[in-house]
Amino acid sequence: MGGFTGILAFLFMGAVVLVLIRGLWNMLKGGSANTSNKLMQARVILQAVAVALIMLTLWLTGGGRG
Repeated sequence: MGGFTGILAFLFMGAVVLVLIRGLWNMLKGGSANTSNKLMQARVILQAVAVALIMLTLWLTGGGRG
């Protein structure tokens, strides 16, 4: 189970990076402030899920303790 949650955590971290890059691109090209706000909200939610999955993975695997 720890492997599954670890993979999900990496997928969510990748999604965070993609949303962050999209938000930066929108800001650089002078895009809509509404779009930037929506991307920021999505990034925060994705980060929260990623952190929760990382914590779950650590809990399921014993946090690296042998």
